[in-house]
Amino acid sequence: MSHLEIIKEKFTSLKVCVIIPTYNNAGTLGNVIADVAKYTEHIIVVNDGSTDDTQNIIDSFKFVQGVSYPINVGKGWALRKAFKFAVEKGYDYAITIDSDGQHFAKDLPSFIQALETERSAIIIGSRNMDQASIPGKSSFGHKFSNFWFKVETGIDCPDTQSGFRLYPLYLLKNRRFITRKYEFEIEVLVRSAWRGIGIASVPVTVYYAPKEVRISHFRPFQDFTRVSILNTFLVIIAFAYIKPRDFIRTLFNKKKSKQLILGQLLNLNQTDQVKAASIGFGVFMGIIPIWGFQILVAIFLAVLFKLNKMLVVVASNISIPPMIPVIIFLSYRCGGYWIGANNTAVTFNSSISLKLISANLQQYIYGSITLAVIAGASAALLSFILLKLFKRKAITAVELV
Repeated sequence: MSHLEIIKEKFTSLKVCVIIPTYNNAGTLGNVIADVAKYTEHIIVVNDGSTDDTQNIIDSFKFVQGVSYPINVGKGWALRKAFKFAVEKGYDYAITIDSDGQHFAKDLPSFIQALETERSAIIIGSRNMDQASIPGKSSFGHKFSNFWFKVETGIDCPDTQSGFRLYPLYLLKNRRFITRKYEFEIEVLVRSAWRGIGIASVPVTVYYAPKEVRISHFRPFQDFTRVSILNTFLVIIAFAYIKPRDFIRTLFNKKKSKQLILGQLLNLNQTDQVKAASIGFGVFMGIIPIWGFQILVAIFLAVLFKLNKMLVVVASNISIPPMIPVIIFLSYRCGGYWIGANNTAVTFNSSISLKLISANLQQYIYGSITLAVIAGASAALLSFILLKLFKRKAITAVELV
């Protein structure tokens, strides 16, 4: 059996199809379909409201399964319709390839090979973006998209904008998506990562035709604006819900929480100063009077200041319910020094509660900020000393061996 025959058999046995969304690319569509057909005839072409000769080209390939509608909606909508159609036809996986000729069918076997070890991941065809033919706007968009994907998911992905991908349809079939144009490829990637679907990649070849003959339906201003708006919402959701959710899940898993905390403390890529500063900053954020937003703000600032995010989040949980009365009491005591003779005397008893804050707000705010600074600085100093002692003991133990 030849290599091509083996690949064709794997497309069938693994229930993989190739989806080609297209809009007014009659000049290249036929060649793309013919090239893909060398590897498989499990091909679905989505005619996204084309007004050229697209439909006749699709009809000329008798083995092609077509999805068509009269009005152009967008690439995201075309992919969503194709995913639904593919699931109905019994496919478990789909490889998407653009119809403008920038992707090469010869890379399809790379996806099949990767699929055999990555059965529950989106596999992205990673392009070489250092080529001289890469348009400037594509290079910028590539870096911009990769950065925000890392912020939203914590995952390094070499090419979040590549349209050459393999999707595990069986993991996506019950999901509802909201975007319809180019930004769909960001939405599906981020939301899949949030659900625990793996993100993998394989290197692929890419070709950009000369500017004077290149056909692109990407509208720089409109589409970049849509992507930016989507990323804004995704970042908000990530910091307000996803990251706290994942952190809480980790805390309730004893093995994972222990490995995670020790892994961050023993992180050789960060200095003891950064780790100690992260712990001190986390304690500070856990005490300052922004109840309900402490972890969200702490994570954002940890990213901004390049601190150890996990240590910041762990330390910020100093404000857990059993500690709240203690923090309120100490905050009022510290605030009393600023208020002077007008301070409210507070004793540590059952009367300490959040209701007390509203009655003596100024004293509490002054005191909690003061306490946050003192506690944060003390935690940072103590952490630094302990880290140094721990490292010294570890070195001594190694020398004795």
